[in-house]
Amino acid sequence: MAPHARKNAARRQQELTGANRRAALQDIRNALPPASRTRKAARESTGVSPVVPAEMVALVQDFVRWDRSHLDDAVRAAHQYKEHPGEWHRLVLYALTDALAYNYLLVGTIAAYLQEQGIDPDLLRRHLQSPDPDRYVTQEALDLLAGLMGKIIAEGQREPTWTSIGRQITESGA
Repeated sequence: MAPHARKNAARRQQELTGANRRAALQDIRNALPPASRTRKAARESTGVSPVVPAEMVALVQDFVRWDRSHLDDAVRAAHQYKEHPGEWHRLVLYALTDALAYNYLLVGTIAAYLQEQGIDPDLLRRHLQSPDPDRYVTQEALDLLAGLMGKIIAEGQREPTWTSIGRQITESGA
């Protein structure tokens, strides 16, 4: 089921049952058929690490901290500038789009990591709730992943900014 169709189904379920939006979406997800045994067997044979690397945990911790900071800024601006609509929408949207950028990059980096690990593409699509998991995997996400995993930059090549940030996250959090 496409994300948009799933959201419409969740809205209908919400109207019928009176459940909140999150519960209605979870009901829809629970109704999805489980991954087939062949997919599970394929995933187990791909060599996906049984343990999540410390670098990936550090990435989630760091990005969620920054994301939370931007969301807190949005809440503060929403309360502080409710008497000034021009400032209200400007500051709230700045903070929310900054949080969105962190989320997008985080999801893309994790998706790129899982692709490198050889996770079943159908399983990844299911977890991302997207028919195209590559939509999240940007060059910035690949650069960040390279820094997290300590990939060496070729001699004479300039290190991309996100690779440097990935190295810093690994050094400080892993």
